[in-house]
Amino acid sequence: MLDIMFIVAAVLPALFLMRYIFLQDAVESEPKGLLFSLVVAGALAVVPVMFLEYTGQYLLSLIVPVDTKLFPVLLMFLVVAPSEEGCKYFFLKRRTWHHPAFNYRFDGLVYAVFVSLGFAALENIGYVMQFGLSVAFTRAILSVPAHMSFGVFMGSYYGRAKVREVRGDRAEAARLRRTGLWIAILLHGIFNTCLVLNNSMAMMLFIGFVLILYNVVFRRIKTDARNDIGFHSIEKAQIEEEQEG
Repeated sequence: MLDIMFIVAAVLPALFLMRYIFLQDAVESEPKGLLFSLVVAGALAVVPVMFLEYTGQYLLSLIVPVDTKLFPVLLMFLVVAPSEEGCKYFFLKRRTWHHPAFNYRFDGLVYAVFVSLGFAALENIGYVMQFGLSVAFTRAILSVPAHMSFGVFMGSYYGRAKVREVRGDRAEAARLRRTGLWIAILLHGIFNTCLVLNNSMAMMLFIGFVLILYNVVFRRIKTDARNDIGFHSIEKAQIEEEQEG
């Protein structure tokens, strides 16, 4: 019974944020089966992430002494953040880039967030089962929304990349996808580094960073949802231009 309570406490924040994002997609809701598969994919990403982080940490320890202040910073930026965001991106692109339901720009943001929250939910279960309900509240307002935030940036650029792909500009599409991934990695690295440094200056920076991040993210969600565009309108405009030409 206690284990069930722990699991519910761990999963609820992710479910709440999934529902929030789902409701923002007012033009055309995504297939629930696809969204569920993205949550599962995000959870499955934990497996390769564990391997990559273990291997990366070991290799880094051969170069930088573990007991230095530099080690945790490099670990977060060069191992943890790239491993987690890279695996999320891999499953995101593999599952959605050519999916017929991906027909609006905002869909990219929805997909990326659902993958991120699937990852965050399983990760959260592990933390709550290990450390108890004492960590559930803290992670509900920090770690889980942070994963969503990284997904928002990745997905926002992912959706814009799809627009460029539809317009025939594959080089720009690839650049936008990479930009979204690198922004997610950078933000993730900053978030984790402030936590692991665990000093007063780092905590002050962390609080400011989180407040700004959440403010920008929720504004970005609203703006992207309000200015959503369908790919059919782009294709129609291209056909009309070709006919006029």
